[in-house]
Amino acid sequence: MATTDRSDLSRLRERAPLVLNITNHVVMNSTANALLAIGASPVMAHAIEEIEDMVDLAQALVLNIGTLNAEWIESMFKAGRRARQRRVPIVLDPVGAGATRYRTATARQLLQELKPEVVRGNASEIAALLGDHGTTKGVDNMLALEQGAAAARALARSTGCTVSISGPVDVIVTGADEVRVHNGHPWMAQVTGMGCTSTAITGGFLAVCARPHEAAVRSALVMGVAGDLAAARARGPGSFQAEFLDRLSELRDDDLLTLGKLGAVQG
Repeated sequence: MATTDRSDLSRLRERAPLVLNITNHVVMNSTANALLAIGASPVMAHAIEEIEDMVDLAQALVLNIGTLNAEWIESMFKAGRRARQRRVPIVLDPVGAGATRYRTATARQLLQELKPEVVRGNASEIAALLGDHGTTKGVDNMLALEQGAAAARALARSTGCTVSISGPVDVIVTGADEVRVHNGHPWMAQVTGMGCTSTAITGGFLAVCARPHEAAVRSALVMGVAGDLAAARARGPGSFQAEFLDRLSELRDDDLLTLGKLGAVQG
């Protein structure tokens, strides 16, 4: 596992970084619980009157555009500008980019101005940031693996960000480095907010990893391995959701080392 330090998860639990989430109504509870399960300290806040103070306390900032409104967008920009001043790492989740002009434009503006360390979404959302329209239906992914990987490479080249795409195979691209994570279970696509959970967990690892690429790979591994372990005990998507949280809380670095299915792609 050359792309990550095997002690990343232990370090996260030791430091319990505060991860500030400006995220959507649908996933607040599940992503907060997932961050707690891996040992981080989540805070869900979006009031513009306090957002800069919250950034001052945080070790990472998660921006998720799932349920947009004008006030939240203003808070995202204000938080992001403060994060840049304070050198707080940012992960951006362009949820549903490509579905509407408003949503797509907002995601692109956040990306252009704030220059997040990591952009994490599904293949269609990443393609939409490049101007590839007509491939997104809500937050559903409608692009094949290699199309998504090509979009990730293009966005990483044009922005300098690490780009992380979730799907049956996760793809993480930074410059010339490309890693694919082959863990995970189909039930993950039947539980709302799993992609958003991956974004939040990426924020946790951004607080403790030396490189954004390492944080994105580690998050994908944590999600995938926990998904594999949860599926072995669950009976369907409902019980899977509870099992997933339990497996996250029990996960150890050695589990990622022995169960993680990583593949590097030569550029």
